Amino acid sequence: MAILLKVLKIIDWLSEKAGAVGKWFAFLLVLVGSYDAISRHFFNAPTIWAYDTLCISGGVIYMLGASYDYLHDAHTRVDLIYGNLSKRAQAISDIVCSLFLFFPLMIFMLKLAIRWAVKAWQIHEVMFTSFWYPPAAPYRTVFAISLFLLILQGGARLVRDFYFVIKGETID
Repeated sequence: MAILLKVLKIIDWLSEKAGAVGKWFAFLLVLVGSYDAISRHFFNAPTIWAYDTLCISGGVIYMLGASYDYLHDAHTRVDLIYGNLSKRAQAISDIVCSLFLFFPLMIFMLKLAIRWAVKAWQIHEVMFTSFWYPPAAPYRTVFAISLFLLILQGGARLVRDFYFVIKGETID
């Protein structure tokens, strides 16, 4: 049991750190967006790199924030029925949805993301939405790592839900 608790804490720590890194990309998003708006509108000097940087930063925030949100139960959920269920019924609902919806979809997406990232590194792929052509591989790698972290956090939640359904108390 002590090993299981330690593994759960490590997964939670990883999700916390992913969220912390994502917060810095939010800061970057504000800085780059402000710089581009000022340079474009006040100095008539638009940048060629700001659009891609904003898109990449937004994607990194979203992806790194996914496991953090799941850890803190801050993800979007249709709460019409779920909120009226008992804690045990909520845990059972989470287990069923995780096993039949969450894990199949996330594992499928992770397989695709890994393939996508590896190929981007192999062919030295660039993003061609602007004339800057930034490398795509780092972004694609963050996408794959973030999905892996989300699956880990989903596994931690699944273990906690199973424990609650069986024992009637939280594991930690």
